[in-house]
Amino acid sequence: MTIQKIQLGQIGEDAAIAFLERQGYHVLERNFRNKLGEIDIVAKDGDTICFIEVKTRKTDAFGSPFESVTKAKQRKIIFVALSYLKSQGREEANVRFDVVSVILGDEEDPQVEIIKNAFEAN
Repeated sequence: MTIQKIQLGQIGEDAAIAFLERQGYHVLERNFRNKLGEIDIVAKDGDTICFIEVKTRKTDAFGSPFESVTKAKQRKIIFVALSYLKSQGREEANVRFDVVSVILGDEEDPQVEIIKNAFEAN
């Protein structure tokens, strides 16, 4: 991964966290990693633990960032989330999988959108 992509992702995650906190989320973890993979943000929304994938683009010229969360990516996030819950002793917690789209355009005022319950662990 190039430095530019890493920086783009970092800026997007910062914008996503600011957005989520304004929406009342409480961030528990950022860039949670284990041997199975990574989850960008783990947060609580009320009594629900949310596993949040952040997708950042400079523009939406090549489609919505939401479209890049493939079924394979969803499965990976679900496996990491289940591992996280087990490690925290929270297997019975209310859980939701959200996706946040960040389009930077003007970095001073990025467009941030969320799809709550974007996919489910089946």
